Formats: sequence, structure tokens, C-alpha cells
Amino acid sequence: MAKGKRSTPEINSSSTADMAFLLLIFFLITTSMDTDRGLARRLPPPPEENQQKDDIKLKERNVLQVFLNLQDQLMCGEDYINVDQLRDRAKEFIANPNNDEKLPEKYAVEVPFFGTVQVTEKHVISLRCDRGTSYKAYIAVQNELVAAYNELRDELAQEKWGKNYADLDEVQQEAIRKIYPQMISEAEPKKYGEKK
Repeated sequence: MAKGKRSTPEINSSSTADMAFLLLIFFLITTSMDTDRGLARRLPPPPEENQQKDDIKLKERNVLQVFLNLQDQLMCGEDYINVDQLRDRAKEFIANPNNDEKLPEKYAVEVPFFGTVQVTEKHVISLRCDRGTSYKAYIAVQNELVAAYNELRDELAQEKWGKNYADLDEVQQEAIRKIYPQMISEAEPKKYGEKK
């Protein structure tokens, strides 16, 4: 008996593209991706139509100048400091516990739950960066400034209610924010070594 050549059956590949597409969708759905978070900042409300421009200049003592240069060196006021020293400097500036004449002015403000309190309500932390500042250094400075406010708020909440600021209800949090309002101003980054 003579053996005949057998042909091998062809594989039907018409559904291969469909399977590849389904696998692609499966991996896209099940894969987690890192998401960047932005900085939590609340912009000031837009000026009202009838509102006149405020010509009042901030007093120098009410402004803490924080500058981050091209080499990621941090200057706070007139001193070069490390990032880990910034939080304590900012806390002292914001609270002005000893009513120092070189720190922000204190004003009497009526605050719910606290009565009349001396508050540095017109203080501003002014942050300026060079365009060449690294993102890592910029975020580290931002974190320290926000942490200064958070620590002051937590300390006051613990003193008054025995809870952290985050555990308080909205009315209590608003009262503490009135005592320690977050005032961080950011100037547009510039290349400070160049002429205009």
C-alpha cells in the first residue's frame, strides 16, 4: 500500500485578533497606575464687581520670605537653612507666641469656642523659586510649610478638645482655621541669573 502525502490542517486564525484585543483590555483594566497628586491649594475668590483695589501694602514684619534657588538651597528670611529647620521657623512665624516685634502683628479676633484671641491674621509666607529648582526640593518645602500649619492646628485642637484637627467637626475646624489661617503665597518662578 502506498502512503499518500497528508496535508496538515490549517489553524484558523480569524479570532486571534479578537483574543489579543480582549487580553489588551483585560490588562488595561486590571493594571494599577501611579497617579500624581497635586498640591491642595484654595485659590482666593474672584474680586467682586464693585470692589476697589486694595492699596494697603503688607508690613515687612508680616511677610516671611522663603526662597529656593537653582542649587536647591533654601533661604528663610535672611538665613540659609536646611529644609528640616523650615517647619519650626514657619511655626514660630505663624503663631508669634511671645508677640515678638520682628514677627507678624497680632490682632484681637472673636473666634467661636475660644472667645477673643490674639491672631496673626495678616501674616503671609511668600515662597519664590528659581526655574531651575528641582521638583523634589520644591515639594519638600511645600510639605514643610503645610506641616507647620497642620501641627499648630493639631496642637490647638488637642489642647481644646483632646482630638486631632482632622477628627473635629466642620464648625470646630473653621474656628481653628480662623486662628491659624493658611497664608502661603507663591510667586511665579524666574531665572534669577538672567537679565530681562
